[in-house]
Amino acid sequence: MDFLEPAFMQRALIAAVLVGITAPAVGIYLVQRRQALMGDGIGHVAMTGVGLGFLMSTNPVWMATLVSVVGAVAMELIRAYGRTRGDIALALLFYGGMAGGVLLMNMAGGSNANLLSYLFGSLSTVSEEDVTAIVLLAAFVVAVTVGLRRQLFAVSQDEEFARVTGLPVRALNLLIAVTAAVTVTVAMRVVGLLLVSALMVVPVAAAQQLTRSFRVTFVLAVVIGTGVTLSGTIITYYQDVPPGATIVLLAIGVFVVLTALAAPLARRRARVAAVAGAGSGGPGEGGDGCDVAVPSTRRSGDDVTA
Repeated sequence: MDFLEPAFMQRALIAAVLVGITAPAVGIYLVQRRQALMGDGIGHVAMTGVGLGFLMSTNPVWMATLVSVVGAVAMELIRAYGRTRGDIALALLFYGGMAGGVLLMNMAGGSNANLLSYLFGSLSTVSEEDVTAIVLLAAFVVAVTVGLRRQLFAVSQDEEFARVTGLPVRALNLLIAVTAAVTVTVAMRVVGLLLVSALMVVPVAAAQQLTRSFRVTFVLAVVIGTGVTLSGTIITYYQDVPPGATIVLLAIGVFVVLTALAAPLARRRARVAAVAGAGSGGPGEGGDGCDVAVPSTRRSGDDVTA
């Protein structure tokens, strides 16, 4: 347990836990909306905020948060109102954000080491001020993703259904975008801006291999995210390897293992269901073999109320 003694590791572990919780908590809604790469785009835009922070001699985390939120809102508006060439506008936003960040950091006199620490994460550079910012931002993310989970699930699953129930769809869509932007800045000191999207998506995809309900997937994804971020952080203390890359590769390893376990578990469930069906007199109430079960896109634990 000697890794708990250095002050920088204590700060890094606190940040790692918060990243492991917040990234999958937001990522589950992005995956549900088929916007798995949104975090990657926000990460590109956040580079401009980091560059502005260095240029203006302010905390890069807060400046990156501000710029990321503006960029995420712009992405959501382009998605909602853009026409056939909306993809070009998004590409300009993504790559312009990255280029602007590199240029601004150069103008501010920042070194390549500073740039790489934000692109790929760096445990030794997490300061007390960074930890304070990460804690406050993570509290906001958890409050939104847990407190409004039913409304956010409804919007992510079916916008038309959510609109019919009277939910403010446009406001909730913008809230998801803003929360994703905040999560990117929370995670950039640990996994880096270029790899944060993986931590939003991979734990969720891994959890989906074993679970069926939204609630269980949410919890399992957070457990996986926290486990890989803590493990990766500890590994980087003993081995001279990049923290972001280590954490992402661990998450992918978990995904591969759970995918391998999912197939036999699915076959076992099928056998149990077949035995239960045979014990109740065969398929269908009338025993004519014509009864067909229609899967529902929502389950009992996911009912949404306006």
